[in-house]
Amino acid sequence: MGSKNKLKRFKENETFENVFQPTREEVVSGNFPLRGKWSSDFFKNNNPIIIELGCGKGEYSVGLAERFPDKNFIGIDIKGARFWRGAKTAVENGMHNVAFVRTQIELINFIFAENEVDEIWITFPDPQIKYKRTKHRMTNSEFLQLYKKILKPGGVVNLKTDSEFMHGYTLGLLHGEGHDVLYANHNVYKNEGAPAEVIGIQTFYEKQYLEINKAITYIRFKIK
Repeated sequence: MGSKNKLKRFKENETFENVFQPTREEVVSGNFPLRGKWSSDFFKNNNPIIIELGCGKGEYSVGLAERFPDKNFIGIDIKGARFWRGAKTAVENGMHNVAFVRTQIELINFIFAENEVDEIWITFPDPQIKYKRTKHRMTNSEFLQLYKKILKPGGVVNLKTDSEFMHGYTLGLLHGEGHDVLYANHNVYKNEGAPAEVIGIQTFYEKQYLEINKAITYIRFKIK
């Protein structure tokens, strides 16, 4: 994507009521205005709040919002030029149950208050295979405890990935730390039993993976 295209998308994001692009300083200072107030001040209802971390183009956030109009969805990504597509689609389709925030995932406890989120989706994260990159894996112990802070008691996390490494690493960690694995599938399009929203929504890159017969894995779990 050219720099002109990116600038155009950044500018257009500023016109969308469903996009929030706070500065890092605003976030870490605790001044993000919607923290703890997403239901009352933005969605204006008490429906469950589901967030997608590393939402990319926003296909999953929008796809889930279409399937579940009685739930609220928020995509989080540091690259606003990517989720521009999802935000624009939501605006064009008059969808009021989906929003996007441009920020770093490690700062989500400044975006959401304790027990504010019902469910988390992590879709096709970078597996960070090298050992020295362990701290950046989005299902490591530190991230799980961060998620636990913002999740309501009993809240669930969904991991969908094309990486066998990420799938195996996460399953091993979950079992090792005693977390509650609710469902695990090594190939959602081959094995029966995957939830409809797992196989019914496909991202741009997921479709490419499927064209080369790459297995898509899925884990649903609760953090103890």
